[in-house]
Amino acid sequence: MENQRRSVLVILFSWILMVDALGAESSTTIPVDVGVIIDLDDPIGKMYLTCIEMALSDFYASHAHYKTRLVLNTRNSNRDVVGAAAAALDLTKNVEVKAIMGPISSMQASFVVSLGEQAHVPIISFSATSPSLTSLQSSYFFRFAQNDLNQVKAISGIVQNFGWRRVVPIYVDNMYGEGIIPFLIDALQEVDAHIPHRSPIHESATNADIEKELYKLMTMQTRVFIVHMNPNLSSRLFSKAKELGMMSEGFVWITTNGIGNNLKSMDSTLDSMQGLLSVESYISNTRKLRLFKSRWKKKFHQDNPENIDVQLDAFGLRAYDAAFALAIAFENDADVRFQFQKRITSSFNSTDLDTFEVSQYGSKLSGALSTIHFKGMAGNFNLVDRQLNISTFRIVNVNGDGTRTVGYWTPENGRVVKQLNSSRSSNISTSKCDLRPILWPGESSSVPKGWDIPANGIKLRIGVPVKDGFLEFVNVFRNPSTDTVEVTGFSIEVFKAVLEILPYALPYEFIPFANANGSSAGTYNDLVYQVHEGKFDAVVGDATIRANRSLYVGFTMPYTESGVVMVVPIQDKRTKSAWVFLKPLTWDLWMTTLCFFIFIGFVIWVLEHRINDDFRGTPSHQVGTSFWFSFSTMVFSQGEKVVSNLARFVMIVWIFVMLIVTQSYTASLASLLTIQQLQPTVTDINDLLRNRENVGYMDSSYIYDILRQKGFHDSNLKGYKDKEGIDEALSKGSAKGGIAAIFHETPYMKLFVAKYCSKYTMIGPIFRTDGFAFVFPIGSPLIPDVSQAILNLTEGEKIMNIEEKWFKKENNCKNSGTDKLYSSSLGLESFWILFLIAGVASILALLIFAASFLHKYKKVLTTSDSSASKWKRIRTMLKIFNDKERNRSNTEEKVVVAPDDEVNASPSNNFSYTNQQTSVTSVFYVERETPSRNQASPEIIPTFKRAFTI
Repeated sequence: MENQRRSVLVILFSWILMVDALGAESSTTIPVDVGVIIDLDDPIGKMYLTCIEMALSDFYASHAHYKTRLVLNTRNSNRDVVGAAAAALDLTKNVEVKAIMGPISSMQASFVVSLGEQAHVPIISFSATSPSLTSLQSSYFFRFAQNDLNQVKAISGIVQNFGWRRVVPIYVDNMYGEGIIPFLIDALQEVDAHIPHRSPIHESATNADIEKELYKLMTMQTRVFIVHMNPNLSSRLFSKAKELGMMSEGFVWITTNGIGNNLKSMDSTLDSMQGLLSVESYISNTRKLRLFKSRWKKKFHQDNPENIDVQLDAFGLRAYDAAFALAIAFENDADVRFQFQKRITSSFNSTDLDTFEVSQYGSKLSGALSTIHFKGMAGNFNLVDRQLNISTFRIVNVNGDGTRTVGYWTPENGRVVKQLNSSRSSNISTSKCDLRPILWPGESSSVPKGWDIPANGIKLRIGVPVKDGFLEFVNVFRNPSTDTVEVTGFSIEVFKAVLEILPYALPYEFIPFANANGSSAGTYNDLVYQVHEGKFDAVVGDATIRANRSLYVGFTMPYTESGVVMVVPIQDKRTKSAWVFLKPLTWDLWMTTLCFFIFIGFVIWVLEHRINDDFRGTPSHQVGTSFWFSFSTMVFSQGEKVVSNLARFVMIVWIFVMLIVTQSYTASLASLLTIQQLQPTVTDINDLLRNRENVGYMDSSYIYDILRQKGFHDSNLKGYKDKEGIDEALSKGSAKGGIAAIFHETPYMKLFVAKYCSKYTMIGPIFRTDGFAFVFPIGSPLIPDVSQAILNLTEGEKIMNIEEKWFKKENNCKNSGTDKLYSSSLGLESFWILFLIAGVASILALLIFAASFLHKYKKVLTTSDSSASKWKRIRTMLKIFNDKERNRSNTEEKVVVAPDDEVNASPSNNFSYTNQQTSVTSVFYVERETPSRNQASPEIIPTFKRAFTI
């Protein structure tokens, strides 16, 4: 019994020892030092630290059996780049941390990333979003936040959705602010929006500095602003903007997610941000997230009771997921020894940066982090090129005490949409209904147009050209009665009419582009370039849309017709040749008429040959008579009479055709010989080049460059300033020192030809242009509105009234329409229907005649004589056709076939034949059957006999 008791005690004691040993073994963990660099003086930094601590607590609570335990070594960056660098150096050299989480800002992260690359220590940032960090190309830098490069597409999508053309970015003047600007410019240009001005504000700027910058923006036309800065600076910016009245109706404010993700923590300044739109990272509000927010709020208030207004944002959730991912990565390689190795330095005077040790575990940890995938607190955790692969954004509108979601942007849609799972294709044109209703600044529900006249009442400075000729378009002169400069003309009146159509007032003043003495200050290219340089806000006048000009200025829709034409003298080219009688008709009409003469002659011969002695006789006589008869109809002098009704029908149609043709020929020939024919001296520009003729152009115009490109030598090009000089040069001609042609745009040359309509004509257009238009800076918001007004003006009657006012014809051109006649030969296209009718009538007559003839002598073709071939029967029919038909008033012809030694003719047997072995002789008797008065058997009277040996 005693032994049994001892055995039980031994076993119990052994079991206790084994359990203690296993417990001791399981409690043995590997501590891993991890650095955390945040701004502990900022409540936001404390919020991040709480998220990181909660992540590690949650991770190891659910994975108590894991061997590794992350040990946080927190350092304060003191909101300074140098502080962050010092903290990173301390953690790397003295603590030998295996990874560093943070720092918060992109500027602080830049140096820390470089340090991590040297020490082979992974740097995990959950809030540094500047695209410039990507350019460091460090294999030890991990960005667990959305790259700002992704959100510029969302911002440009908002701008495109509302059709704004000009925006001004307001950004913090550091790496974080400047890093996004190049990508923002590119994204806006893709949607045809431009940045006329940038407004950087230093992070340490005073309220006076901010106020000064906002005053500068108020003097500009653009009213769409994109704000990219930290929440603290933006709070002061919007407070000043509200004081200056820039949060009123007509203004548009859009913020990036650096502000959008922290809007919930900016309750004190939301009153100054009413109506703005903000882009923020999209995180699905799951049940897991709601529970975590409740736990976080409780813990944060316990640890930081003095900070009661801090709210959990998207960056805090990224910090939670970053700590979670780092714990997983270390556990995956728990058997690896976390050691540092001293660097080999080549300098005597080494610094701390030269003597810190290199982590032997860094590369393995980087590889482990790159392959981690899990469902995080902020959504799916998935890295691509060491960056978080998330690019969905939510668009919110600040309204009242909070924000309201109005839309989303995802790469799949490629634009803003109301619903996140919208199935509409991105190639469908966008509209202003792609977002939910928005309450804009000033509590306005109307979409701002994005620009306005500056608040200080500055007028648009509109440059106008100063020139000597063609003053009908633009005329700058000094009014002696008022001693003021006035501007009139067609272009000026069109511009004023366009402004009347605009739905808003547009103050302006005309500024002549002139020197002190009143002469032109340069060419049209120089004038247009003044808009690009900012000396003029617009150019109004006869400025042509050109490709080289559109590189630096914008044009409205053209308000005149386009094209470069050639004006040349006209001369009387009445033909004095002996062959002028052939010119009234074209060659195709001459040949058609000749063919129809021959054809009609043949038709009449066929119809009249058997019954009309005038068309019989020798073959030459018949041919001559037929042609003579046909050609004599041209002068209606034909002597032969036609007997057949079919021939008479054909002649009626043909004589009608000849009547019209001959009368038209007579009229055309008379005009050729008597009426003045004004035709251009030159019709092809290549003739001018080939003959090296002198040509003209208007001074200060781009036509000179076009002519040089075409191949004209500089010595053959002459410039002119007014219509009178052009007229004098064209009158002289190229041989006498003048010019053979003048090249200029259609509106100018229309004026010139209207004045000298009896001397010159317009050829072309020779070159294509886009017409006259008004000039504004590239991307000006006025361009679409003015273009729409131009379209409305040109579609109405007002533009015609303006043209009539300024482009009236000269008095000497009132009756020019009767002087300027151009005769041309008559062609077949004018008479083809007549010849068609004559041809159809003739063919119809021939068909009727042929059908009647074949029906009458059908027995010749259908005879049962097997010895008669088809060809011989046809030849027999031709012989019958060649014989004259007798008078048939009381008789009827019959054909009888019989052997040549006998004729058997009877009323009932019209055909008899005899077959012989050697030959068959067929005899055809044409009998005349005369019926008796008592209807007895007819009397057979042979009238002629024709024998053919077959």
